[in-house]
Amino acid sequence: MVRTMQAPWGAIRLVLASLIAVVAGCGSPPIMSPPSSTASSSSRTATGQVLGQSDRFAIYQPNPEDTLRSIAARFLGSEERYWVIGDFNNISRVEAGQPLVVPLKTLNPTGIHADQYQTVPILCYHRFGNSGGKMVVSPTRFAQQLDWLARNDFHVIPLAQLVGYLEGKQSLPKRSVVITIDDGYESVYRHALPLLRQHGFPATLFVYTDFIGAGDALSWPQLQELAASGLVDVQAHSKSHRNLIERAASESDAQYRQDIEAEARAPRDIMERRLQVRVRHYAFPFGDANEQVLDVLNRQQYQLAVTVNPGGNAFFAQPLMLRRTMIYGDHDLEAFKSRLQISRTMRAP
Repeated sequence: MVRTMQAPWGAIRLVLASLIAVVAGCGSPPIMSPPSSTASSSSRTATGQVLGQSDRFAIYQPNPEDTLRSIAARFLGSEERYWVIGDFNNISRVEAGQPLVVPLKTLNPTGIHADQYQTVPILCYHRFGNSGGKMVVSPTRFAQQLDWLARNDFHVIPLAQLVGYLEGKQSLPKRSVVITIDDGYESVYRHALPLLRQHGFPATLFVYTDFIGAGDALSWPQLQELAASGLVDVQAHSKSHRNLIERAASESDAQYRQDIEAEARAPRDIMERRLQVRVRHYAFPFGDANEQVLDVLNRQQYQLAVTVNPGGNAFFAQPLMLRRTMIYGDHDLEAFKSRLQISRTMRAP
C-alpha cells in the first residue's frame, strides 16, 4: 500500500515567493545544482529543474523518472535522507511536474508543532518461536508486524540515532520506531535475523553476559555473526540479570555499590573485547533503576538506557530512562499498531 498525500502548497508558495525575487533580481536562468559527489549509485540522478534556491530551501520541478531518493541524493548528499523531503511535503512519492520544496538545512530537530510534538516508540521483544508463552512472538506474527511497518512508511531506525534527537540536534522521520530485543535467546538468530534482513531493518539486542552459551541462549559465534550483520547492534543488559534496585539482606551499602558497578562494567568490557563493538546503551533488567544505578551508568559513560515503561519518547525524554513498549505473543496486528505512539497532542495550559 502506497500512501500519497497532498503537498503543503501554502508552504511551497511562501518559500517560492521568497525565492522568485532572488532569482528575478539576478536576471539569470533558474539554478541548476550539480549532482552531489556523494550521491549513491543505486538511484538515478535527479535531473529536474531548480526553480529557485536559498541557503535553506530549493524549489524543485521533478522529471517523470525522479524519486524522493534520487532528489535526496542530489540535494542532501544521501538517498537515505529521502524522508526529509517526503515529510516536509507530506508525500510518500514524487508526482511528475508537481514542484517540491527541498529543505537544505535541519528545520525542526525537536519535532514540535503547533498542535502536537513527535515521540519515538521503542519496541521490546524477547523470544521468537511457535511455542506457547506470553513472551514468545511467533515468526509469522513478527513478519506481519515488520511488513505492516514497511507498507505504512514507518522508518525503523537504530537506537543510536536517538542521541542527536535527544540533544535537540538531529531531526528524525515523523514515523520513526526503534526495535529492541532483550536477553539473548537463540531464537533471535534463528527467527528474527532473517526477517529483519528481508526489510533491512536494524535492531538493538540487549544481552546479559552470564546467559551467553547457556541452554537456549545465543553462543559467542552467533553473537559475532549478529554483530557483523550490519543490522543488529549488540548492547548491555547487565551481567547477571539481577534486579538492580533490590538488595540482598546481607548486602552492605559498599557491596551493593560494587555489585552495581560490575553489572554495568563487566558486560561492556567482555562484549567490546569479543565482539569488537562499542557498548554505550543499557537495558535495565525488569526495567528498574534508582539514583545509584543511574549514577553508575553516568560515570561509566553510557549514553542511553531503556526501561519497560510504555509510550513514545519526545526530544526532552531522560536519555537514561527511555520509555519502551513490550510486544507480547498474544498481540494481534491491531494491538501492535495501537502501541506505536509517534506523537502526542499539545494540551492547553
